[in-house]
Amino acid sequence: MPCQSNEELNRLVSEAKKHTKHGEVADYIPALKKANRDDLSVAVYHSDGNCYSAGDIEQKLTLQSISKVLTLALALIDCGEECVFNKVGYEPTGDPFNSIIKLETSRSAKPLNPMINAGALAVTHLIKGESVADRLERIIAFIRDIAGHESITYSEEVAKSEFDTAYLNRSLCYYMKQDGIINENVEELLELYTKQCAIEMDCLDLSRIGLVFAMDGLDPVREKQIIPVEVARLCKTFMVTCGMYNASGEFAVRVGIPAKSGVSGGIMGSIRNRYGIGIFGPALDERGNSIGGIKLLEMMSKQYELSIF
Repeated sequence: MPCQSNEELNRLVSEAKKHTKHGEVADYIPALKKANRDDLSVAVYHSDGNCYSAGDIEQKLTLQSISKVLTLALALIDCGEECVFNKVGYEPTGDPFNSIIKLETSRSAKPLNPMINAGALAVTHLIKGESVADRLERIIAFIRDIAGHESITYSEEVAKSEFDTAYLNRSLCYYMKQDGIINENVEELLELYTKQCAIEMDCLDLSRIGLVFAMDGLDPVREKQIIPVEVARLCKTFMVTCGMYNASGEFAVRVGIPAKSGVSGGIMGSIRNRYGIGIFGPALDERGNSIGGIKLLEMMSKQYELSIF
């Protein structure tokens, strides 16, 4: 059954908000510590152009790891599947998203998948352009096109905060550089990656992006094919298998939709041929996922029969 009213979503948000007290906002990126733990909002964008919402949906969030789906799509468009997966694998990992252990213990430093930090850095390395500024502009222009929102940009404060504290990501880059997975200047790659993660939008924008993936790359509002069908399919597959960090298996059982989370508290979901979902709830569980957002999606999945399984 479809989501049919703001009132329904308000009731679900109120119920899910009870769980935010059990989470904490991200503190390893100083700029994210300013978020209000009790915030929770959702937007559901339907393929017919209707949008239902609850909470403070116009509050800005930075994409963080949700951007990994979008840069994966752009890298696949730029370079093709063979090139991308020569640098990064297809397999899920049970380790935390920022873990270095698989790079240390595997035969080469090829990351297991594009949704962990090492894999996302390898993917961002493939984005074409003559400079960091040029590549960033291409990423932002791509995201603006998908969201249908020309004023989307990035938060300089969050990007600087991430760059200044990106010690572990620097280590990941140097591990990959020794094996030729990346071959550019590490500081330049980190500048691009942290600005990519700091791209800002609201839940409405996020749900619109989720809808484009739900429609196999087509923006049904403008009747424009933005992402090739096969690229959208690949991205959604990784959202199912790896999109919720090392909680992806449990999420598949309890919710059962393609989704991607970020440590700012955002979650993007895609329900094929039906709608896109954008959630913001900065209180995180121990694995870095929005604790209220996951509870909200569990309830929505049951009420609206969202599971693909």
